[in-house]
Amino acid sequence: MSAAIIDGKAFAEGLRGRVADLVPDFVATAGRQPGLTVVLVGEDPASSVYVRSKGKATEAAGMKSDTIILPADTSEDDLLNLVRKLNADATVDGILVQLPLPRQINENAVIATIDPNKDVDGFHPVNAGRLATGLHGFVPCTPLGCLMLLKDRLGDLSGKDAVVIGRSNIVGKPMAQLLLGESCTVTIAHSKTKDLPAVVRRADIVIAAVGRPEMIKADWIKPGAAVIDVGINRIDAGERKTKLVGDVAFDEVSQVAGAITPVPGGVGPMTIAVLLRNTLVAAHRNEGVPLAKDAI
Repeated sequence: MSAAIIDGKAFAEGLRGRVADLVPDFVATAGRQPGLTVVLVGEDPASSVYVRSKGKATEAAGMKSDTIILPADTSEDDLLNLVRKLNADATVDGILVQLPLPRQINENAVIATIDPNKDVDGFHPVNAGRLATGLHGFVPCTPLGCLMLLKDRLGDLSGKDAVVIGRSNIVGKPMAQLLLGESCTVTIAHSKTKDLPAVVRRADIVIAAVGRPEMIKADWIKPGAAVIDVGINRIDAGERKTKLVGDVAFDEVSQVAGAITPVPGGVGPMTIAVLLRNTLVAAHRNEGVPLAKDAI
């Protein structure tokens, strides 16, 4: 058996298109574009590339994109004051402070200062609490993108046994909360889990988010299970070349699983697409403009 490929790139393109289609109606009603401001502290190469990609995607969707680049030696107070200024700016619907931050800045303090209604990354403790208690709030982009892919492939997830490998605040914990919200039976596994392969082997749905290249092998997977690979790892490919791989050994796992996301082209494209979706939702909420629940 060979697994069906879950094409995150194609799904993301569709989601971005749906967002772009809704922007003109918002502009006609609110008299302005939805606005996303991204703050980058320092010049980390990977972060810089990612921030540029976000800016291009935001503009392509017809939304206003601003990027503020601060020196790497920016103080925590200066960054917090900038965030407060953006909180008060009615033309800014979404605020995203690119992580990681330089070591002199407390990331938790910055996240907690962002207005929860502009927290399109979904990291604020208020939004984490809303997710945990089943209330409406912003959900981190990557796990929400994973859920969209799962529901598109499997339909109703109710009653399925799901294992999330990884317990980060960015992916693992919110992913588990989302799956609970879909009435799955959820296990969060991690580095301290005893007999991890046996735990994973019982799952109908496996979410791999551990950051260890090709850790999950074929004999860990229940035949026919859906496997969502969140990992993005660059490894040596020989002859001074590198390649991207996930946390799942794709070639062998794809012979056992029922459906699987590739790396690249799986979860990755969903993150920015969901960011655009969250920004549009924030704009509607901030202006009091109705948005149909199932529109995006």
